[in-house]
Amino acid sequence: MSLNREDFQLLADVRGDDDEDTTLLRDMGRQAKAFIEEHEWCPPIRNFYLAYGIGDVVALFLVDFTEAIADSPDDSLWVVVGDLPSAYFVSESADTPRAALECYCSIMDDWVAAVVNDTDLEEVYPLEVEPTEANARELQSRLDFLRTEIIPEM
Repeated sequence: MSLNREDFQLLADVRGDDDEDTTLLRDMGRQAKAFIEEHEWCPPIRNFYLAYGIGDVVALFLVDFTEAIADSPDDSLWVVVGDLPSAYFVSESADTPRAALECYCSIMDDWVAAVVNDTDLEEVYPLEVEPTEANARELQSRLDFLRTEIIPEM
């Protein structure tokens, strides 16, 4: 599957709806880039695109690497940051920004279910948040917001 990058903005060129949104989205881009680069497996980055964003709420980035990630054929990842847990996943999981945010929600649903049902967290995406029922409910609320207010408008 091939991702169409035509409507994406390179991080250095990000423009939001106004000056404040532009500043917020660029800050979120720096946060997303730092999040990916903190992993020792991270190859050098070729391009870093904003695919979709609402300042201080959610931003979806596509990262293209100069080479495949160690022990995989993948040379790009989606990265989600915002007022929710940051996460990355392979771009082949979704071929559009809308599909990528739906994929993100699904990944987070697994974490919420594992916490609420007190099952093994080793089987779900690792989040840097305390696995409490209160945090699971808060995340579920944000996922519900993404699904009802953000994703349908994309």
